[in-house]
Amino acid sequence: MAYLDNLRVFVRAYELGSMSAAGRDQRVSPAVVSARIAQLERQLSARLFNRTTRKLQPTEHGRIFYGGAIKILETVAEAESAVTDVSMNPRGVLHAAAPLGIGRRLIAPAIPAFKAAWPEVNVRLRLTDRHIDLLAEGLDVAFMLGRPEDSGLRQRLVLDCERVLCAAPEYIARRGAPRSGVDLIARAHDCLMLRFPGAAEIGWLLETPGGETRFDVRGPFDTDDGDVLTDWALSGHGIVNKPLFEVAEHVRAGRLVRVALETPPTPVRLVCLYPHKRHQDAKSRLFIDFMTQRCRAAMDGALTLGIGPGEKPPAQGT
Repeated sequence: MAYLDNLRVFVRAYELGSMSAAGRDQRVSPAVVSARIAQLERQLSARLFNRTTRKLQPTEHGRIFYGGAIKILETVAEAESAVTDVSMNPRGVLHAAAPLGIGRRLIAPAIPAFKAAWPEVNVRLRLTDRHIDLLAEGLDVAFMLGRPEDSGLRQRLVLDCERVLCAAPEYIARRGAPRSGVDLIARAHDCLMLRFPGAAEIGWLLETPGGETRFDVRGPFDTDDGDVLTDWALSGHGIVNKPLFEVAEHVRAGRLVRVALETPPTPVRLVCLYPHKRHQDAKSRLFIDFMTQRCRAAMDGALTLGIGPGEKPPAQGT
């Protein structure tokens, strides 16, 4: 096992470009990382990295050895998974990530139940609305909203999430309620945007009679935290474009009102991403199956908002 531990440390140091980062990832000190890599170099009689003050630079020997080390670790992982499948007793640490809204409302609440069902699996959950590189950050599973870029990752559709445009009654009383995406632009409504530093301008995709159309809306505030957007909307600062399940409670209570009903937002896909070579990992597969079932059940119970009999759409702007 010591040799495999050395390989794991080497692979993470190679991928992260730093002994300190590899140590944090593997939960050992930088000194231990350095010692394990040095041990590999002695065994191979070859230098694997050129050390600089800023980062590790792999040598030609290091690049060749990385390819072989990955294959060894993947083969061991597949063999362990095969045994785990037979024993039906998955164990180990599972690293998962999810967007803030999805994570807080759907994934995190279900983790204790998953742990109760599979007590030998420990889940480390990271919540962020930023883009995550699964391979660079050593993740087993990541949930995301939207359309993943083409990559070597596998993906599984969890469900399609209805989105809504909504605003507080205070905002509607002050600015009126837009009927459509055209109204959003023509009347320069304050739209609250989810945006990250360095990200390109983001428009809202709305369903129109002519099909899905992008509207380049504008507004006074943007943030990289989806829950902050909801708080701003509740305070009357503008219109927010959110997955329905995230704001369902506020809409039911009248704290937020749906607007632009003639051109609702295009539904967004909730998908689960996982590395190609880990698709046979029992604990990852069980976690994905479990969370997919829980997410779908939660959606079935929560998403019943629509404009029903006896309800009236909000007053429209003039």
